[in-house]
Amino acid sequence: MTDSGSDLAIRMRRAAFNRALAEANLAAIGPLLAPNAILVTGTDSAVLSGRKAQLLAWKREFSASERMVYTRTPDSITASPVEPIAFEQGHWEGIAATTGQPLASGAYTAKWRRIGKDWVIEAELYLTLA
Repeated sequence: MTDSGSDLAIRMRRAAFNRALAEANLAAIGPLLAPNAILVTGTDSAVLSGRKAQLLAWKREFSASERMVYTRTPDSITASPVEPIAFEQGHWEGIAATTGQPLASGAYTAKWRRIGKDWVIEAELYLTLA
């Protein structure tokens, strides 16, 4: 089931996350993540558990000499009709910040939860395909 209000809200939050990554804006990322958010990376399946761990990882990524900019593009959003949760599925790409050259890409899924009026990411799972 797709709830158009939830669909639009999650797509807007994803766009805000993509902007924050492109601008290396840690302050904008924090509010998009649940306190206990989990991220499983695409290549080595490293687990980043909690908002604080993810913000530390993004801080390292933003200061890397060969920084990558990641973009996640939702293909579908499925909102639960019985709980304030939703699944986002889509594809991602990482490009070199300096040259714009594509370096990695794949598929992902994210679980979102509505807390109050805002949607936050509870979990993300990435698969590297190229």
